[in-house]
Amino acid sequence: MTAGESDTTGGEGDESDAGWRPGAGESDARVLVVDNYDSFAYNLVQYVGEVAGAVAVRRNDAVDLAGIRALDPDGVVVSPGPGTPAEAGVSLDAFELDRPVFGVCLGHQALCASGGSRVGHAPEVVHGKPSTITHDGAGVFAGLPDRLRVGRYHSLCVEREALPDGLVETARTEDEREVVMGVRHREKPHVGVQFHPESILTPRGKALVRNFVEVCEDE
Repeated sequence: MTAGESDTTGGEGDESDAGWRPGAGESDARVLVVDNYDSFAYNLVQYVGEVAGAVAVRRNDAVDLAGIRALDPDGVVVSPGPGTPAEAGVSLDAFELDRPVFGVCLGHQALCASGGSRVGHAPEVVHGKPSTITHDGAGVFAGLPDRLRVGRYHSLCVEREALPDGLVETARTEDEREVVMGVRHREKPHVGVQFHPESILTPRGKALVRNFVEVCEDE
């Protein structure tokens, strides 16, 4: 799927049920991607479309929480993007949903901020840098190697000491900085990763997306 094949605005009047496009996967899950005006967003859309039953895209300022509920997706992916969670439109509100939500980079920061975590400057600015992370092997990390190579593109990060009780750390960088690279909500089916699974620098990124879509199908 390319950017030209998906509706990012509203989709009213579409014969395809408000902008839903059929996916190529065996899953029946319908997954909405919230586009935070990021060049990587459609890589995520493509990955989701390869495994989901249907995919739709909405820009972060083209839909509100009620609009997401009206679309009735089985799960939501909140994409990377510039700026902070407070500047990312519906991205923060998406984590009020009780259905699966997967935050990527800015989306991960939005998940943490929605629970009260501080998002501040990262120890170093990393744009297009591969890193090795360790993880807990559960959820989106199920079936993946203990040491995982990932692509990072961020200048902000979540402060570990300020993680709220409702979130558990699931991944961190292997180096001495131990930057938080993943979190999971303790009660809701919400997960976040600071790195980009859709980047060429994350060789197992499609497996992470597939794991999330499987969660959407099971819920």
